[in-house]
Amino acid sequence: MKFVDEIEIVVTAGHGGAGCVSFLHEKYREFGGPDGGDGGRGGDVWITVNPSLQSLGTLVGKREWQAADGEAGRGSQKSGANGADAIIQLPVGTAVIDQKSGHVLCDLTHPGVRERIACGGMGGRGNQHFATSSNQTPEYAQAGLPGESRQLLLQLKLMADVGLVGLPNAGKSTLLAAVSHKVPRIADYAFTTLTPNIGVIADPRADSERRLLMADIPGIIEGASKGHGLGLSFLRHIERVRVIVYVLDGTSLEAASEIRLLRQELQSYSPRLLDLPSMVVFNKMDQFDYELELGHQAAKELDGAEFWNSADAGPGPVSRKKPAVFFMSAKEGWRVTEFLIALFELFAGQASLAELALNPAEADFITDPDESEQADHIQIRHTAPDLP
Repeated sequence: MKFVDEIEIVVTAGHGGAGCVSFLHEKYREFGGPDGGDGGRGGDVWITVNPSLQSLGTLVGKREWQAADGEAGRGSQKSGANGADAIIQLPVGTAVIDQKSGHVLCDLTHPGVRERIACGGMGGRGNQHFATSSNQTPEYAQAGLPGESRQLLLQLKLMADVGLVGLPNAGKSTLLAAVSHKVPRIADYAFTTLTPNIGVIADPRADSERRLLMADIPGIIEGASKGHGLGLSFLRHIERVRVIVYVLDGTSLEAASEIRLLRQELQSYSPRLLDLPSMVVFNKMDQFDYELELGHQAAKELDGAEFWNSADAGPGPVSRKKPAVFFMSAKEGWRVTEFLIALFELFAGQASLAELALNPAEADFITDPDESEQADHIQIRHTAPDLP
């Protein structure tokens, strides 16, 4: 299925059924009176989380969602049936935005979420409700109310514990393939990866059954936060990660410049990303015949907290520590285990998204604080509008 992370749809709840105008006619009841039943309520539009979905591609062929209308009332005080609901299944991590107001209606950050996104109209009341002492034969009933209609923008932001960030052809996809069962597209040229990939990685220690979700974000280049290259399309997918791993080509002698570029692009997109725990991986050490001394020389400028707190490396709190640096060959599997053990140590004492996905009842997901502060969230209306 084609990877789609943003799509526009229109949702319309069902129209309420009309009330009935009817009068009771029975041979042995002289004064039957009005007996028109009420119209049924229009169906609602719901969104639910389907953990098996990885993108919004299932919605490409259906941009309009319509719940069923309520049935009209009938005589003998029989109410019409309620309209059937429309249910839209979305992947975890989807933000639902009202295009007209720009408000974030809901953010689907964990499995099991079910939200009503458009309310069906109330059914009209039949003429049985309008009989009075002065008008015992009312010949009118209420029409049903229309259901809510919304134009929605759905934006998917992948949920992952670890995000791999690096320049094109740094070996991110190779690293993901080496530590998980994910088989991303790999080739010896830039921009091989055109869509984000997520893989499940296991703790290599024999006494551990821990799991993490790792995301391979397509290559970031200078100006990605302004729309250059592929970065702007996929930078949103790193917003929810808890740890960032900077992946560098070990054969490059410009490690410091590459780190500065990556951090500046992340900071331009969201300053919060620089406050996340991070690690640095020098990949492709097989090109150096596994010579660690050469790797240490390439990483010399990264040594010390001064670099990580300097303006050109991206502003941040003065307490920020230098991340651990690892030298490896993902292609050959050299020193990958050492990297994984250190990565799992960063998650000691906290459940990962991979583990919470297996036990959604225990989930306590962390949402993006920037979103909660800046976005103007609204309360979704869970009751139908009152009749006039």
